[in-house]
Amino acid sequence: MTTNQTMQNAAMTDDDYDTIDLLEVLQVVRQHILVIILVTVIAAVAGFGVSRFVMVPQYQASALMIVNTRQDTTANVTSDQINSATKLVSTYSIIIKSDTVLQQVINNLGLSLTYDELKERVNVTAVDETQVMQITVQSDNPEWARQVCEQITAISPNVILESVEAGSVKLISQASVTPDPVSPNVMKNTAIAALLGLVVSVGIVVLRELLDNKIKSEDDVRKYLDLPVVGVIPDYDMGGKQ
Repeated sequence: MTTNQTMQNAAMTDDDYDTIDLLEVLQVVRQHILVIILVTVIAAVAGFGVSRFVMVPQYQASALMIVNTRQDTTANVTSDQINSATKLVSTYSIIIKSDTVLQQVINNLGLSLTYDELKERVNVTAVDETQVMQITVQSDNPEWARQVCEQITAISPNVILESVEAGSVKLISQASVTPDPVSPNVMKNTAIAALLGLVVSVGIVVLRELLDNKIKSEDDVRKYLDLPVVGVIPDYDMGGKQ
């Protein structure tokens, strides 16, 4: 036998060992189904418990403001002006979240937060890509969030007018608080925890089976050793005697 033939046979043998039988994998999963279900349920209960009793609920206050490209809001508004106003939302959001606005909010309300800490709780987004922007403030205290959002909508218009002389903003919806917490999402976290428990438990069971190279049956002898089974020695119960 030549060297090339030997290498080919060795490669074929390695391929045979590396082949994963999906039916065997399913059989292993079925054999350990109770353990998998138990781990999944435990993970789901843990996710529910952490979300419900450990994580602090967060509330959100929001207000709506409309962006104009000119200070004279009584004149007729063209489509070009609306498009320009839509593009200005991103510019105005930067101004609203600047220290010029938020530091004044901190001073007016006597907050113990720094500018960077308050900035993390404030978000400004365009509503459906229109000239309307939504200002949201998130906190574990709903009244605190409402007061901060209200201050932002009171301070930001003047700051925007000073910064962008050709534009203006107008409040169209007062600051209001969501009645229910926006986070944590208990059901979502529970589902994610259950899914993780399922994936991890199945992965561990399958991995253990793939790494187990012990010969356990005559089928394993035929499959892995490619040898015929001449005979099988049955288990013999001595009735507890040695």
